[in-house]
Amino acid sequence: MKKVILLLIIVISVSCKNEAKKDVKKEVIVEVKKENFPNELGKVFEKHGGIKAWRNAKVLSFNKGEEVHTSDLHSRKIVINSPKYSLGFDGKEVWLDEETKGDYKGNPSFYYNLYFYFYAMPFVLADDGISYSKVDDLIFEGTNYPGYKISYASDKGTSPDDNYIVYYNPKTYQMEWLGYTVTFRSKKPSEKYKLIKYNKWENVNGFVLPKEITWYNKDEKGIPTEPARPATEFTLPLISQGKLADSFFEKPIVE
Repeated sequence: MKKVILLLIIVISVSCKNEAKKDVKKEVIVEVKKENFPNELGKVFEKHGGIKAWRNAKVLSFNKGEEVHTSDLHSRKIVINSPKYSLGFDGKEVWLDEETKGDYKGNPSFYYNLYFYFYAMPFVLADDGISYSKVDDLIFEGTNYPGYKISYASDKGTSPDDNYIVYYNPKTYQMEWLGYTVTFRSKKPSEKYKLIKYNKWENVNGFVLPKEITWYNKDEKGIPTEPARPATEFTLPLISQGKLADSFFEKPIVE
């Protein structure tokens, strides 16, 4: 009888332990990227579609004139195709199609991602290795546009001394202006900012991306005065969560 009672106690004990094990849930640790940009810029990103949605996107494409610019948003591989030439970045080096070298007059290393940065505003201003600092408002036609300066760590990109300043509408938080420096050739920091007005935007799969931008002249106080050149227009925009094959960004093989 004692053996029976002892056996029942053991069976009940084991059964309770098994039930307890069933109730134990594994703790799932989800790593959340900690953002370091100011709250105001977070509102700007949100106005343009949200930084989380942007980081889930994989491919960005747009036309500038006859050029088709296509970028992998994660690896930053890029290819530019036009009727006369093609160039790109395959993740390791910048290339220019051998058969079209005579048709392209610029510097591929400078140009391959130039308009990607202008077009992917303001989201590229949330890349890793960026520091932010508040700057004086930009004043244009009686409106004050608050701004933040963006600086890069010394190991980021081919021109880490380049700086950007994003100016936004204080009521809507939509981006309105971009100031930027060019240090590709000099390799030295500069305080000479070029200025672009983001004239028109359009909704592309939930993202507010530029449709037209205009470079502006400035007076001696840095206040924009008038357009420096005709507006640059972007057409046929596309942003997708689909991924392109690595071979898409490789230099064409000359047979």
